[in-house]
Amino acid sequence: MALACIWPGFPGYEAPEWVRRRLADGMGGVCLFGWNVRDVEQVAELTAALRAENPAVLVSTDEEGGDVTRLELATGSSFPGNWALGVADDAGMTAEVAAGIGSLCAQAGVNLDLAPCADVNSNPANPVIGIRSFGADPALVSRHVAAFVQGLQRCGVAACAKHFPGHGDTAQDSHHELPRAEGDLEAALAPFRAAVDAGVKTVMTAHIVVPAFGTGPATVSKELLTGQLRGGLGFDGLVVTDALEMRGLADSVGIEEGAVLALEAGADALCLGHDLADEAVERVCGAITGAVEAGRLPVDRLAKACERIASVAAWAQPQPVDFDPGVGRGAACRALRVEGDVRLAGPARVVELLPDPNMAAGPAEHSLAQLLGTEPDADGRMVVVLRDAHRYDWVREQADALLADCPNAVVVETGLPYWRPASARNYVATHGAGRANLEAAAEVLLGHA
Repeated sequence: MALACIWPGFPGYEAPEWVRRRLADGMGGVCLFGWNVRDVEQVAELTAALRAENPAVLVSTDEEGGDVTRLELATGSSFPGNWALGVADDAGMTAEVAAGIGSLCAQAGVNLDLAPCADVNSNPANPVIGIRSFGADPALVSRHVAAFVQGLQRCGVAACAKHFPGHGDTAQDSHHELPRAEGDLEAALAPFRAAVDAGVKTVMTAHIVVPAFGTGPATVSKELLTGQLRGGLGFDGLVVTDALEMRGLADSVGIEEGAVLALEAGADALCLGHDLADEAVERVCGAITGAVEAGRLPVDRLAKACERIASVAAWAQPQPVDFDPGVGRGAACRALRVEGDVRLAGPARVVELLPDPNMAAGPAEHSLAQLLGTEPDADGRMVVVLRDAHRYDWVREQADALLADCPNAVVVETGLPYWRPASARNYVATHGAGRANLEAAAEVLLGHA
């Protein structure tokens, strides 16, 4: 039972021996990352091999669309991310995008998509959610979360509303530290309530502190997981932790202790994360069984966790569905905001002032410069590409300096458009840096739209 609750990651395009052995022994799930993906066909072979060891395995990945993609890592996502969908604000279109993402997951044999983000990004300084959220308004986020859940689960792929009870009103990244969530808890909970009402199969916890509920991570708070999520929101589905290796949990309560505390609090499945392998599985499994043997963790609590995992695995039978193949492009185009004369009459000189991506997104293989068919030092009209410029002094300073020398430059903001150079007459906001977002911008710049 302990092993069924532990979901590790692993490197490579094929499952290593220890993963196959653990699955044969009853391990309940695995998490796929970018290092597991060459293309969808290869992932389909990988997931088939995993199911040959355990037919009931839940294979999960972070396929959010937009900036966060695993299955389209090499090319960039063909679907815009959540913020762009919120800007377009067409719930039917969001459901259709989710059906496209679900169909991609189904083709790859992924039966649990760790999406959508149900976080209300009410803090502009948030370093990890930002563009991954549908917006800053709880009502808007709620209706798009519900639409995404319904569209994704139409494909027989379980959706996962994350990061409970809401990582939007934080100014720290839980990959690196333990953030503190401020603001209105009821507003933060509203999209999770909408997800539950829409029939979401799973909910992921956040390694954040909610001051009204103690000083530890929400992942290990019984008041939040059992009291608020189970009791207040009426969710009786599968609760999955965010990765235990993240420092928001690992540095505060520890990985093994965090695993036991999370189960005690009401979580069911324990994502280990990107870098924890067989040795960590053994340690966490030992901590759980030791807690049961010591009478600290009731065996009934562990059995209920296994029951919920098995229930989602039995439900999740992924099959691609018919969806509008142009929905990704259409949604990205509808999310564009264009001001001034942005059309390029000839070759462009593209300057990309891009900070390092957060760990959830990771580095991208695509860029606007590539789509425009130019090099950064090409002659011609300047295009200045930004991402979340409002959060970086150096980006704003360099952008202002470039616009002072080239006032006719085109500024393209690919993150949250909370800042623009005061002198920028020609401006494009894509509301995301996924391939679909950048292709939409390139079409406008090149005059093809």
